[in-house]
Amino acid sequence: MSWPPQDGDQDQNQAYGQPQYGQPQYGQPQYGQPEYGQQPQYGQPQYGQPQYGQPAYGTPYAAPQAAPGTNLMAILSLVFAFVFSPAGIVLGHIAKRQLKTSGESGDGIATAGLVISYIFTGITVLACCGFGALAIFASQNGTTG
Repeated sequence: MSWPPQDGDQDQNQAYGQPQYGQPQYGQPQYGQPEYGQQPQYGQPQYGQPQYGQPAYGTPYAAPQAAPGTNLMAILSLVFAFVFSPAGIVLGHIAKRQLKTSGESGDGIATAGLVISYIFTGITVLACCGFGALAIFASQNGTTG
């Protein structure tokens, strides 16, 4: 065998199933597949796509739904119970109404916000009444000298 191959050498390579010098090995599509960049003929299945009537391989299940979060009004009710308790009462009742229909969590937080808001509002009302009574009492029993 000499380099470059002679005509006799090419005949020997063909006898052993080797490609001829200068010819690519990948030129022809195999097994009836279309060449790269060409569309398959109508009616021929494409690789990886299911045929009609056959289930797709590896069909994914529905993605799990994220758990509903905590109701924002319930959280705000608890926060405003300490900041401005009348607003905590309003937000707590709004949260309770929303929780009946939304399916969110936060019922306990809304209840805690309502209870704390009512307690602080009651304490504030009692304190205001006490200061008012003390002011009236002090004005009636005032001594003038």
